[in-house]
Amino acid sequence: MTAYMIIAGVIVSIAALVGTFLVGKDVSRQMKQYEEEGDTVENELARSHDYEKTSLKYNIKRLSWMYAALMFVVLIVSIGIAYYGK
Repeated sequence: MTAYMIIAGVIVSIAALVGTFLVGKDVSRQMKQYEEEGDTVENELARSHDYEKTSLKYNIKRLSWMYAALMFVVLIVSIGIAYYGK
């Protein structure tokens, strides 16, 4: 039973890590697209404001949910190990 809980914790941890990389990859893709379009001061300022709004709405929410789920699973696994490990 303990081994299954540890495996579940590892799987959820890997899923959170992959999710973090996907969010980072999405941000990098946007930055590359902006660099290809060319930069003016006005465009950079507009993108900066847009990124602040978008990042708080989507990226931070996604990452928060992923890591909240990770913490929950790790807590359950820890309790399970303490209970069944004896």
